[in-house]
Amino acid sequence: MESYSRRWLLGAGATTLVSAAGLTACGSGGSGGSGGALTALVYGDDEAKIQAAAVDRFNASAAARRTKGRIELQKVPGSEYPAKLRTAMGSPGAPDLFFNWGGGSVKAYKDAGQLVDLTDAIAADPVLKNGFLPSVLAAGALGGRDYGIPMRGMQPVILFYNKSLFAEHRLRPPTTWDQLLDNNARLKKAGITPFALGGSDIWPELMWLEYLVDRIGGPEVFDRVKNGDPAGWGDPAVLKAAETVRQLIDDGAFGTGFSSVAYTNGGAPALFARGRAAMHLMGSWEYSTQLGKFPGFARKDLGWCAFPRYEGGAGDIRNVVGNPTNYWSVNARTSDKDTVLAFLRDCASETYAKALVAGGSIPATSGAAKLLAAAPNPEFAAFQYQMVQQAPAFTLSWDQAVDPAVQTPMLTEIDKLFVGKSSPSRFVSALQGLK
Repeated sequence: MESYSRRWLLGAGATTLVSAAGLTACGSGGSGGSGGALTALVYGDDEAKIQAAAVDRFNASAAARRTKGRIELQKVPGSEYPAKLRTAMGSPGAPDLFFNWGGGSVKAYKDAGQLVDLTDAIAADPVLKNGFLPSVLAAGALGGRDYGIPMRGMQPVILFYNKSLFAEHRLRPPTTWDQLLDNNARLKKAGITPFALGGSDIWPELMWLEYLVDRIGGPEVFDRVKNGDPAGWGDPAVLKAAETVRQLIDDGAFGTGFSSVAYTNGGAPALFARGRAAMHLMGSWEYSTQLGKFPGFARKDLGWCAFPRYEGGAGDIRNVVGNPTNYWSVNARTSDKDTVLAFLRDCASETYAKALVAGGSIPATSGAAKLLAAAPNPEFAAFQYQMVQQAPAFTLSWDQAVDPAVQTPMLTEIDKLFVGKSSPSRFVSALQGLK
């Protein structure tokens, strides 16, 4: 399972991943490899061993012999990856394919004509077309066109709750917004903060707006923003979501000191595990965080459910927000597209999916359900997989989906809303002004 620090590192990496001003025409793909090999640039963390094994497997395969091509994997340390990728994509030795976060992290490359549009290739190849969960494949798209192939685990945002507290106070996991508000009132009466929130990190605040905008207005609202239309921030659903967040804050749903509580130092998880807060909206890595810090709580009292529906809203309760996965994207100047596509088919294989499961990740492949019994927590793994499998839409985390130049000012405006330095209407106006 991915850790919270990994999630934020990926998000922070997206901030500097691309800069349209720094993009130049790249040279012929593959020139960075040795002996004419095609190059694949990957984020060099522990999970890169799965990609390394895939490369070895492909280079020894019949597919490689048929295309007369081979892949060379280049691992880049995580802290260096964004800058190294940006430099490489502007050089004659640009990689043939590269790891990324989808959405805004590759939009500037797409706009500069540096990416292969994979839509038709996927549609024509049954392995690629049927090999991945549709919502995850779509989450990596821009303007309805596919520019990435899923290649790592899924990280949906989930509403976690303390089963013992819920049983003690006769509460049920909320399926509607009214039920959530009723739970809040009963918990506050008992002296328990309804929700833990690591507000000093800001990105945990973002998760609330992501889900509320989806539940109120549907995934189409943020799709407009993701695809480069800042006017999308003016949709009534964004204002309603901001107003709803302010109502929660003013009503004490997050307690009084949430802006000084962090997730990254373990503060918010501790409040949740120790029963001082009853619920926690967080990415799927919350399970592994709790298992590492409070194993007794993780095994006995940690519950999970979908974010509730909003009465009268356009969004389906099955919709998911979070980090769908990471993707391989292909350089438009690659010298051997056939070999690259043959390699990408391995990402849909059972062998590849088994390696992800063994490492604690939940694959985005369509046939992974039968493999999850081998996961560290099969019940939680199955919940995550089914959640994404059944999702009509999976919205990429806003801080990874928007243009990198917009990410930091967007997060600043979100924090101002949460700490009371901005009103919902000013919040909307500020977002509309981001270019």
